[in-house]
Amino acid sequence: MGAITRPAGLSALLIVALVVAGARAQGAPPPPPAGAQEVTVMGVFVAPHTQQPMVVLQGKRDGRSVVMAIGAAEATGIALPLQNVTPPRPLTHDLFLTLFGRLNVKVTRVVITDLRNDTYFATLFLTAAGAALELDSRPSDAIALALRAQAPIYADDRVFDKAAPLPRGPAAPAPRI
Repeated sequence: MGAITRPAGLSALLIVALVVAGARAQGAPPPPPAGAQEVTVMGVFVAPHTQQPMVVLQGKRDGRSVVMAIGAAEATGIALPLQNVTPPRPLTHDLFLTLFGRLNVKVTRVVITDLRNDTYFATLFLTAAGAALELDSRPSDAIALALRAQAPIYADDRVFDKAAPLPRGPAAPAPRI
């Protein structure tokens, strides 16, 4: 007989609930890393030659941009709050924020921390009952949550340094997130 599987979204919700329930007080979350700058999510688009959805972040301090390849579902998760669209039924990120609200958890910020081996990395910063939590996250999920929670999004300067510049013509695939 095969193993019983459950939807990945449900497993993630259970894990977050357990992490939040087991959090110990650590005080206020630390300030953003010294080498990070706040970014604006400029938008989501589909690369014309590859049909790959992309998200574009622009630094508020120096105007540099980062383009990240994302999946179609992730593109929808980011595009809807950018367009002030509320789906008739909650998407996974909406469900997470509802859960967070009921558990008195707040998304305080997101930091895109690194680009290694063509993969972006992010940290999601939360507070719960006075405890600061840091969770490893895919940047696309972290961005979608931050947009819904109206939390600031930061990117470490090394991400801008390592990222390919915004493509001007036919683009090679962007790193994964």
